Amino acid sequence: MTTPDRTEGRCPVTGATAGEPIPLYGAAYKTDPYDLYRRMRDAGPVHRVRFPSGIAAWLVTGYEAAHAALNDPRLGKNHRLGNDNWRSLASIMPEPQHSQLQVHLLHQDPPEHTRMRRLVLDAFAPRRVESLRPRFQEIADALVDDLPAEGGADLVAGFAAHYPFRVLAEVIGLPPELAARFDRDWGKVVQPVGPQDPGRPAYEARLLGLQTYIADVIAHKREHWEDDLLSRLVVAKDRKELTQEELDSMIFQLLVAGQEPVTNQITTMLITLLRHPEQLERLRDDPALMPRAIEELLRYDSAFELTTWRFFAEDSYLHGTRIPAGDSVIVSLCAANRDGEQFPDADTLDLDRSPNSHLAFGHGIHFCPGAALARAELQIALATLLARLPGLRPAGSLDDLTWIPAVLARGVNQLPVAQDKRI
Repeated sequence: MTTPDRTEGRCPVTGATAGEPIPLYGAAYKTDPYDLYRRMRDAGPVHRVRFPSGIAAWLVTGYEAAHAALNDPRLGKNHRLGNDNWRSLASIMPEPQHSQLQVHLLHQDPPEHTRMRRLVLDAFAPRRVESLRPRFQEIADALVDDLPAEGGADLVAGFAAHYPFRVLAEVIGLPPELAARFDRDWGKVVQPVGPQDPGRPAYEARLLGLQTYIADVIAHKREHWEDDLLSRLVVAKDRKELTQEELDSMIFQLLVAGQEPVTNQITTMLITLLRHPEQLERLRDDPALMPRAIEELLRYDSAFELTTWRFFAEDSYLHGTRIPAGDSVIVSLCAANRDGEQFPDADTLDLDRSPNSHLAFGHGIHFCPGAALARAELQIALATLLARLPGLRPAGSLDDLTWIPAVLARGVNQLPVAQDKRI
C-alpha cells in the first residue's frame, strides 16, 4: 500500500474531515454543476460524493489531480476490482448482460486493454477520418435539408440525434438496412439505473433489444464480409483473438458510446453559443476559427462530465486521501476543465484560447480512440448549422431546458430553436 501522506478525506466545502457524501444529482446540479465543482476544487482534490443509486464514491476535481489520476497505474478499470458495497448499489448492468456486454475497452486494463484497443485504432486514425470528411459533410447537409425551411425546429430530433449515428455507421461499416433498424432508445443503456430504481425493468428491456441487434450485426458480417471495422472484429473473434463476450462488448461500445456522447456534445456546444450570441456570430463569420473554437467549447462544457469507475486493488492514498480497496474513484473532467490554475479565466468562453490542454477526451491509456472522429463531426456539424441556419436563436428561454439525468453525461434531449429562411 502506498502512503504519500496521512490526510483523511475532506469536506468538499470546508476541507475539514469528511462527513455525509455530497449528492451529485438533481435538476439544479445537472443544469449547472460548475459552482459546486468550484467549491470542491477550492476545498481540495478528492471528495466523498453520492450518486442517484445511493452508491458513495470518491470524486477527483482539480486539473492537476485529475491528470494524475487518469495516468495512475494503480487505478484499474476492470469491474472485478469493485468491492461488494460498490457492486450492491452501483448503477451497472445486471447479469448476465454485465458479463456479456461490459468487457469493452472502458472496463479493461493492460494487457487485455492493449490487445483490444489495437484492433480499432486504424478505423479511427486521423488520416482516415480526414479522407471521409466529404461524406460526413453530405450527411450533415442532408439532415439540414430535411429541417423546416424557416421558422424553427428541435435541433436534437432534427439533427443531433441522427448525425453522429449516420457518421458512425459509415466509419465502422454498419450496412444501411441494419442502421435503419437501430433504435435510439437503446442508447439509454449508457445511462444505467441502480438495482432499486423503478426504471430498472425498462432498462433491462432495452438491454435485451440491443443484445438481439448485436447478434444480428455479427451474423450479417459473418455472411457478408467487407473490409470494415465490424467485419475485422468478427474475424478476430473467429481467429480466437477475441472472446465472444469481448466481441459483443466492443460492438456495444461502438454502437452506443460511439454516438450518444457526440449527440450530447453537439447540444452542449449549441447551448453555449446560443448563450453567447456574439461568439456565435463571430464563428459564423470566420469559419477558419472553427477547429480552435471546438477545443474551447469542449473545455467549457464537456458532454462527458465524469469518467467511468476506477478502483484501487488495495487500500491506497490518493492526493492525501485514504481510499479503501474496491471503492469507486471518479474523475470529474468538467471540474478539471474549469480549473483556473490551468486555464486563465476558466469560466469565460474564449474562442482564441491557446494552448488548450483540456481533458474532454480523457488522458493516458484510456484517451478516447475516437477523438479525431469526434472532432471532425463536431466541426462539420457546427459549421453546417451556423452557415445554413441564419438568425439561429433560442425558441424560448434556455433556462427552461431539461438536462438529461445521466450520471456521467451532460446534454439535453430537446433543443428548440428559431431561424430565418434556411440557406
